[in-house]
Formats: sequence, structure tokens, C-alpha cells
Amino acid sequence: MNLQQAERKQAKIKLGLQSPSGGGKTYSALLLAFGMIGYWSKIAVIDTENHSADLYAHLGPYQVLDLERPYSPERYMEAIDICEKAGMEAIIIDSISHEWEGVGGILDIHGAMMGNSFTNWAKVTPRHNSFLQRILQSNCHVIATIRSKQDYVLSDKNGKMVPEKIGLKGVTREGLDYEFTLVFELDIKHQATSTKDRTGLFMDKPSFQISAETGQIILNWCKSGKSLEAVKEMINQASTVEELRNIIRQYPDYRTAIEPLAIQRKNILENPIVERINP
Repeated sequence: MNLQQAERKQAKIKLGLQSPSGGGKTYSALLLAFGMIGYWSKIAVIDTENHSADLYAHLGPYQVLDLERPYSPERYMEAIDICEKAGMEAIIIDSISHEWEGVGGILDIHGAMMGNSFTNWAKVTPRHNSFLQRILQSNCHVIATIRSKQDYVLSDKNGKMVPEKIGLKGVTREGLDYEFTLVFELDIKHQATSTKDRTGLFMDKPSFQISAETGQIILNWCKSGKSLEAVKEMINQASTVEELRNIIRQYPDYRTAIEPLAIQRKNILENPIVERINP
């Protein structure tokens, strides 16, 4: 275990977009993705919403992967794999609610299991967690849409019990939205407010309509950390093996890319004579 100074690396945004039906999740997600990427051909939509992604084909030539039932976590992860291997830079999962509540989703799987309900949760929860980790560890920008429904309570107003709307509840496992870097809620008028914001860009700001410019703002934030190229240069300039080890520890997200370079630099540091003979 090692203490080290906090430092933000360049990031791939993991963003949640939540609204009831008709709130504009798919359209807003496409605008965000285009603002971040700048061209349509590297944007993929994993569509579980009955071909709703095709409704916006006039925007540009983005890719669509139609994901049909069963909506198991593993099928979602397979779809993400396909998008990454195809060279996509932004993945829109529209929506992740089916993984929880759809046919073949977590609730469906759990309900069909024999035996103790509590014990069975210990078997299905790791599958859901694997799906979540697959999103968080993706090397693409990921925008996940979440269906939501209104919650109401009965309130006493002038002696009458009146239903009062108390907010939106996402159709997914409780607490999942907290795993995202940024979460927008859209109302029926397509106005967005931030309910979770680690970027600090949108929290406590007035509601607004999402556009491609919103995606550009997010991209600028993503780029403001230390880049992979900058970390590689740090390795090339390292003067001790211990310094190389500290760089590897400090940037675990880049480990796969930088470890071979660090080994090469370590060999040079340990064999300086060979380096002078073969510059």
C-alpha cells in the first residue's frame, strides 16, 4: 500500500441519462456522443428499445446493434465487446433498464430460481456487478439511458388526500446511478438537470436542453487530465527503477499500455553500457 498525490487522468466519461418515456433520452444521448466524438461513424447504439435508435438516422451514419431478449448481463457485455472491437469511440446503451427488469434480466432470472430468495440474490448480484464493471472499465465513452417512473405519495391538503409527485425513480438496481461520473435527468419537456456530477460542470445549474455543445464541454473536461502520452514520456524520462514502479502504481488505468515501455526502460537503466553501445 502506498500513499500518493491525487491526480486526475484523462477520462472516458461514464454518463447516465434518466427520464420517463418521451423525455428524449435517445436523441439527447446521440447529441452528447456526437459532441464528444465529432463524427457519427464511431458512435454505436446498443438498442433494446424496439428499434428506437433508427428514428434518428437523419442525424448521421452512426452504428446500431439491436439487442433482443433475453436481456441478461452477459448479453449486454457481449454487445459492448462487439462495439469496442469494431473501433467505436462512444457507446450508447439504450437502455440499461432491461438488464434489471426486462425478459431475461436480473429480476427475471432471480424470480425463476428455486430455493431461498435471499440466498439466490448472492448468485445473481455478481452477474449484475460484472455488467456494471464492464461499463466502468470500457475504453470508450459510455452513455447509459435509464427508464424512470414517477413516484407519488398521498398528502393532506385542506382535509383532502391528494397524490403528490415526489420525483423520478430509475428502473434499475437502486444506487447504480451513483457509479456514473455524471447523471442527467430529463423531464417531459426535454429539460436536463444534473443529479450526480463529479465533473462540477453542471451541478446546481438551471435546467437546460442537451445539445452537441454539452458533449463538447464534457469532452474538454475529459481531456484536462494527464494523458497516456504524457505518462509514457514520464517513463522515458525516469532515472531510477523505483521511479518506474511509482509511475506504474500511480496510473493503474494505463498499466496495460505502459508496462512494456516501463520494462524496456528498466532494462536500459540496469544495463547502461549496452544502451551506450546500441543507442
